[in-house]
Amino acid sequence: MFPQRLDAPQAYDIAQAMMDGVNRHYQRFRAATQAAKGYFEQADWAAQQRAQRERMAFYDQRVQECVQHLTQTFAADTQPMAVWQQVKLHYIGLMVGHLQPELAETFFNSVTTKILHRTHFHNDFIFVRPVVSTEYLDVPGAPAFRAFYPGSLDALVPTLHSVMGHFALHAKFENLGRDVTLLAARIRQRLQGLTLRANLQIQVLSSLFFRNKGAYVVGKIITGYTEIALAIPILHTSDGRGLVLHAVLFDEEDLHGLFSFARAYFMVDMAVPSAYVEFLHHLMPRKPRGEIYSALGLAKQGKTMFYRDLLHHLRHSTDKFRIAPGIQGLVMLVFDLPSFPYVFKLIKDQFPAPKETTRQEVQAKYRLVKQHDRVGRMADTMEYSLVALPLERFAPELLQALQTQAGKHVEISDRDGDGQLEVIIDHLYIERRLLPLNMFLKECMDAGLEHAAPRAALERAVLEYGNAIKDLVAANIFPGDMLWKNFGVTRGGKVVFYDYDEIEYLSDCNFRAVPQPRNEQEEMSSKIWWRVGPKDVFPETMEPFLLAHPAVRDVFMRYHADLLTPDFWKAHQARIAQGHVHDVFPYERSRRLLPDVVH
Repeated sequence: MFPQRLDAPQAYDIAQAMMDGVNRHYQRFRAATQAAKGYFEQADWAAQQRAQRERMAFYDQRVQECVQHLTQTFAADTQPMAVWQQVKLHYIGLMVGHLQPELAETFFNSVTTKILHRTHFHNDFIFVRPVVSTEYLDVPGAPAFRAFYPGSLDALVPTLHSVMGHFALHAKFENLGRDVTLLAARIRQRLQGLTLRANLQIQVLSSLFFRNKGAYVVGKIITGYTEIALAIPILHTSDGRGLVLHAVLFDEEDLHGLFSFARAYFMVDMAVPSAYVEFLHHLMPRKPRGEIYSALGLAKQGKTMFYRDLLHHLRHSTDKFRIAPGIQGLVMLVFDLPSFPYVFKLIKDQFPAPKETTRQEVQAKYRLVKQHDRVGRMADTMEYSLVALPLERFAPELLQALQTQAGKHVEISDRDGDGQLEVIIDHLYIERRLLPLNMFLKECMDAGLEHAAPRAALERAVLEYGNAIKDLVAANIFPGDMLWKNFGVTRGGKVVFYDYDEIEYLSDCNFRAVPQPRNEQEEMSSKIWWRVGPKDVFPETMEPFLLAHPAVRDVFMRYHADLLTPDFWKAHQARIAQGHVHDVFPYERSRRLLPDVVH
């Protein structure tokens, strides 16, 4: 209950200043996403990547600016709680009619927790639940999505021309007529067996989705009660002749690949982000809304949604946090809640040999991954500070591990004074839970490789493992520790890397062959007798650690033997040095309309 209204005119001014702050942030955010269209049209990939990295810093910059302004102008950090209660009421009034109210609530939370020095779990004045509905928000005259009505399949080609014309790209297509004809044929094929109803239509979100070297039309096909997800990648040809419709993606699984948590964020111009999130969530109902917000570049909103999901789950479950299954690492302590599909990672206080790194360096590696193109092969990570979780939900073994291995950064406290003890972790990384690749391979072996299914699963996993490394290499990333345990398998069978404490830019590494022994003593030595620099990598030394099992070795050597040679790595270093940005497509080759026009 709020107390009786006070005569606090500064409360409204504080609320208005905070609203000005979030509006300034979203204006900058939209300006960056609008610029992405020009970068794509000009094929200026360096500018695109730079804008992507810079946009990630916008939110924290605006929050800090707002905190400084409120502190200096209104002495906000000294205002009594009664004033802050009035600030929140005024702020709620300012959100009426706002087109991004959910972002405004999150911005309010970020600013108040910094000023009042309270965590998200212990602040009576934040928006724990949304108070303003985002349903049916839209801009008059500029709807979030457009509908196109072919009437019949015979009119698909002109309808698709209209769809492409809607986006007004200022770059010529190599042969749009050819591409639209191929696209229409694929759509007809997908609609085979369905009865076409009077409501046959193609709905597309009004803005293109830009990422790396591609632009994507995202929407759906509707006929009767059937709705089919649709995405159309637009790329530049490798020889510079113009744009092409490169592929067509249908259905939820294809869109999950496109919007994967292991890929970089999109640049997309949205006046009403909640309208885009709801449209996409309808296409991908299994994907949490928080992950969709993050995929659209609104990572802070994604974190807010995740936090709400976590609180909701804790209220409706009783299982305990435990040490995550698998081989424990030397740097990170990892735990999970069996009923919740995420893992929680914190940096240990000390790292035993052979690890030679620091806490600051590990944090820098995670920032590197956050800002880099993850090419579908590196799991996105949410970073939180001062996370409080109920003590009663921790298994004794996990609690002991936290206190002995990370005790400097873990506290048990009754911060609210209500007798409810909580485990407070000062710095936490949270990722989607994956099945560790070493455990997946063991499951295949335990099922019996004489059987076709487990042998095929093992072969696919080893093939995927090598492909994951090669995709990372294409993005100028060297994983560092390439052991199976540092990779995970997604529900769809994709192999993703998730251990970042030894990650390096490929261009910074020195790949060498193991020198030939100069005498019998060196040849018989069980220890490394040659000089090794801090950035030296000897690919052939990976073989004993990776290929001990004959079945694994057989598959690896058939598909990825080149990973054990310095020449492979050096060739990619040379390509990167020449400024070539390699294409890593977020869809299978079978989805392509024109397989040979883009390399």
